[in-house]
Amino acid sequence: MINNKLNIVKNNFEELPNNIEAEQSLIGTILVSNEIFDEINTIISSINFYDPMHQKIFSAIENLVYKGMLANPITLKNYFENEKDDINVPDYLVKVTKFSTSLRQAIEYSKIIYDVFVRRELIKISEGTIDSAKLKDLNISGQNIIENSEKLLYDLAEKGSFSTSLVKFDEALKFTIEMASNAYKNEEGIVGVPTGLTDLDDRLGGLHKSDLVIIAGRPSMGKTALATNIAFHAAKKLQESGKKSSIAFFSLEMSSEQLSTRILAEQSRIKSNDIRRGRISDEQFDKFIETSKNISELPLYIDETPAISIAAVSNRARRIKRLHGLDMVIVDYIQLMKGTTFNKENRVQEISQITQGLKAIAKELSVPVLALSQLSRQVEQRDDHKPKLSDLRESGSIEQDADVV
Repeated sequence: MINNKLNIVKNNFEELPNNIEAEQSLIGTILVSNEIFDEINTIISSINFYDPMHQKIFSAIENLVYKGMLANPITLKNYFENEKDDINVPDYLVKVTKFSTSLRQAIEYSKIIYDVFVRRELIKISEGTIDSAKLKDLNISGQNIIENSEKLLYDLAEKGSFSTSLVKFDEALKFTIEMASNAYKNEEGIVGVPTGLTDLDDRLGGLHKSDLVIIAGRPSMGKTALATNIAFHAAKKLQESGKKSSIAFFSLEMSSEQLSTRILAEQSRIKSNDIRRGRISDEQFDKFIETSKNISELPLYIDETPAISIAAVSNRARRIKRLHGLDMVIVDYIQLMKGTTFNKENRVQEISQITQGLKAIAKELSVPVLALSQLSRQVEQRDDHKPKLSDLRESGSIEQDADVV
């Protein structure tokens, strides 16, 4: 039962569809567990809340989370100390945390909040259409009213979605001609993001925008080492070109320290085990420090969140692109990610959601997505040990969604 003090907000709104309790519970859940924000933010934004104060609170949470800071009643206090309202907002923030719930329920509440938002907007559009139809303005025809209402309904349907717009064929041709022209003028023949692997770059011409590229192999076959080298080379090329952009590396298996150690060991030609154990000479240590200085400014961002969801990867990739520019996304590796469903028994369906999500990221952000994947044990049971597409572990959707394997 919602506390009477919390009903101060609710009692002010009776006219339009709303669910203040769902808003309170959702905000309380986010304040208790910031990790769910990325999931929630794929469904709703601050504008979808009915209560204006809840809109402000959600915006403040979003601001803190995007800065990488913790959002809770204490960190939000400064945002609302001077707020003139019927309620004490800092105290209110503490109270709503008592109504926090599970991630699954929070997602359901988000959908409810978005649904009643759509209903409110439909009412506004309908009332606007009725008012326009009643006007005795000869300059506005009935057809004009229909067209305006149709546009408003279309815009409402598109809110919150990341669907791409229609592109006329001549515009698509311009992109193709530009790509071909760049390839023609480039002596190396590389138009996409270079991998640093000569044979691979010669065959593919680099990693291209909107492509989902899969690197697959059995455990301990060097997938992460290869992906790390590609990330380093691509970041180095960006740095040398002076382009304001970056490479995003989502490492679900290794920590950022382990990845940076690998890169540093590779570039300084010192074994990573020797670095960890301190078994290096004075000369090697000096080389180690010098190399670290040379590569410290590389535009490479590492997210080491374990078991990250596809929704979180999508949100964080968008954030990186907005703040720093983005040329490529690397994910290590698919089978460690979470999908969008809670049916843990159907792992094949979950992997399908993940690969579809990765392809969607590539298209939406117009960057290549390089994703690592495990191969099944079937490859080891054959005499030649030569992998096939059917060996991709847990889902045929990987080969279906991928552009290059």
